[in-house]
Amino acid sequence: MTTAAGFRRASRIAGLEISEIVQISERAAALKAAGKDVVSLSTGEPDFPTPAHVVEAAHAAALAGKTKYTATAGTAELRGAVAADAGVTVAEVIISTGAKQVIANAMLATLEPGDQVVMPAPYWTSYSDIVAMAGGVPVVVPCAMEDGFKLSPAALEAAITPQTRWLMLNAPSNPSGAIYSQAELQALAAVLDRHPQVWVMADEIYEHLNFIPFTRLAVAAPQLRDRLLTVNGASKAWSMTGWRIGWGIAPAPLVKAMGAVQGQVTSGACSIAQAAAVAALTGDNSLIDVRRQALRARRDRVVAALNAVPGIDCPSPDGAFYVFPRITGAMAAKGFDSDAALCTWLLEDHGVAIVPGRAFGLPGHARLSFAYSDADLDAGLGRIAAALGA
Repeated sequence: MTTAAGFRRASRIAGLEISEIVQISERAAALKAAGKDVVSLSTGEPDFPTPAHVVEAAHAAALAGKTKYTATAGTAELRGAVAADAGVTVAEVIISTGAKQVIANAMLATLEPGDQVVMPAPYWTSYSDIVAMAGGVPVVVPCAMEDGFKLSPAALEAAITPQTRWLMLNAPSNPSGAIYSQAELQALAAVLDRHPQVWVMADEIYEHLNFIPFTRLAVAAPQLRDRLLTVNGASKAWSMTGWRIGWGIAPAPLVKAMGAVQGQVTSGACSIAQAAAVAALTGDNSLIDVRRQALRARRDRVVAALNAVPGIDCPSPDGAFYVFPRITGAMAAKGFDSDAALCTWLLEDHGVAIVPGRAFGLPGHARLSFAYSDADLDAGLGRIAAALGA
């Protein structure tokens, strides 16, 4: 047995662990490996395959010898494709190893110890950890289900202080599926107009997975463009999670600073995956519409099934591929004092994995993904219903 004598964990990651989503997924996998029948509805990964023309582009790139290092900020072809889609210059685009690296680059490049970052809850689990790792202070603003899980202008105004450096805004939202209307975005922008020191991160990775109209923040509030970072990528719409390609669109000075961070961490993203992403952005994307309709049908089935379960109140999401129901009634009925305890019981005793709302900064809820096969959804929903007495 070996020991790590003298090991000391850095204070900046003292409270940092693998995300609860990953922990649950790994526990579900371990139970499966031990022979237990487990259905996982916990991960944010489409069950659709990567489109054939995207895979073919990667194959062609590999055969053509495009297997060398790329520029740190990305290949000219992919940066150009992203710039054309967003209506910006290539200097305002950086390609990273997934959207998560875009966010980490930005926080590490801009935050000083004690700088505050406003994040409406529920938020994607990595936001708070990335901010803390970069020395910042997450300022969590709970956004109730009754308000559509959306940040109000009044709540934003109340959260901003002289130490506020960023607002993190995610729409379509992971985990709630919330989408802000153009008018709602403009109302938030009116608050930000009064606080020019606050930059905005618009995480729009689920942009193409929308069931109501979606407006980019850069379009709704063009006056914010000189302090706006838009985060996007290939993972969700094109089912390219494992290809690890994300991009950031921001003023050139921020892109340059993010590149300085990235250059010391990963350098450029995978050359072959970047070629695939070019095909995704510029090719025939009619398949996205087909898959969106399939997700809409799954959403409707999942919402109806969960609302039939005692103690669960499940609103219908406007985008992405998650539901985020309130489960406090079920917790009380089964004698659990936390959403995490209920979710653990469902996994260990009933073989279905979902993620507690506490992981997203809003306890009393749970996240279920409907980006799974109909068979998995039926099995998982059936187990939840049986466990909770439907």
